Amino acid sequence: MKHLVAPSVLAADFSDLRTDFNMVNDSRADWFHVDIMDGTFVPNISFGWDIVKTMHTLAKKPFDVHMMVAQPERYIEKFREAGAEVITVHYEACPHIHRTLQQIHATGAKAGVALNPGTPVSVLEDLLEDIDLVCIMSVNPGFGGQKFIYQALQKIRKLKDMITIKNTNTLIEVDGGVGLQNAEEVLKAGADVLVAGSAVFKSDDPKQTIERLKNIGREGIYV
Repeated sequence: MKHLVAPSVLAADFSDLRTDFNMVNDSRADWFHVDIMDGTFVPNISFGWDIVKTMHTLAKKPFDVHMMVAQPERYIEKFREAGAEVITVHYEACPHIHRTLQQIHATGAKAGVALNPGTPVSVLEDLLEDIDLVCIMSVNPGFGGQKFIYQALQKIRKLKDMITIKNTNTLIEVDGGVGLQNAEEVLKAGADVLVAGSAVFKSDDPKQTIERLKNIGREGIYV
C-alpha cells in the first residue's frame, strides 16, 4: 500500500481556514488530521466537536481525529457525529482500552490507539486484532512544531514486526516533527501514514510539500 499523508490542521491559518482547507482538498493529501486537546491530558486546548463539525463542511477528504483527552469515551459519539472517520484515543488515557475500541467501532468509525514516547509498543500485543491504526507519537503530545524524537524509529520497527506476526491490517501512523528531513527514514522503518503539520502549513509551498511527501519512495524518488 502506498503511504498516506495527513496534514495536521492544528498548524493551519485559522484566520483563513477555508484557503488552507481548499489547498489540502486540491492536493494529493489523503486525510485531514485533527488534534483534540482538553488541557487536562495535555497542557493545551484546541477545539470541540462543534468546531470540528464546521471544519468538516470545508473538507473533501476523511477526518482523522486524534483525541488527546482524558476519558475520551465521553466524547466518541460526538466526534463521530461531527464527521470523524478515524478516531484515535490514547492508551494512557483509557484504563479499559478494549471497551473503548469497541465503542469506537460501534459508531462505524475506524479505531486507533496512540502511544506517548514513553509507552512501549508491547502494551498493544494482545489488542492488535481490534486496532485499525496505531499512532506512534514522535513528540510529547500537546504542542505543534516540536522536534522529532528519533527513538520513535525503533518503536515503529518493533510495531511493524508485531503486526506482521499477528497478520493484521493495522496501519502505523507517525505524528510529531515529521517533515521532508526525516519522512524517508520514518517510512523505511515501517510507517503507513505521515502526519505533518508545521512541515506542510509553514512551508513556502504547502501543496508542493505534500506532493514531495507523497512521492517519497515512488519509482526511486527520495528527498
